[in-house]
Amino acid sequence: MTITFTQLIVWIIIAAIVGFLGELISGRRAPAGILGAIMIGLFAIFLIVGFFHFSISGEPTVSGVPIISTIIAAVMLVVIWSSLAYRGGGWRK
Repeated sequence: MTITFTQLIVWIIIAAIVGFLGELISGRRAPAGILGAIMIGLFAIFLIVGFFHFSISGEPTVSGVPIISTIIAAVMLVVIWSSLAYRGGGWRK
């Protein structure tokens, strides 16, 4: 899988939108603010496009990124990441 610079820029923009929508739909915030949302979006794109090669038939795509599947993956990632980052107690000395 080769990614051009232009495709990377488009993916970062899509990742920001998908990460924000993932936070909005899940009702939780990702750690690290907008940077966390972009990281979640990029990870969701990587999982859907590069790892699982999953898409719903007839799903809209932008630059090879299936939008609905990526949003669903981002919602799940936000829930998982925020649950791990914001759990009570944590590691105390």
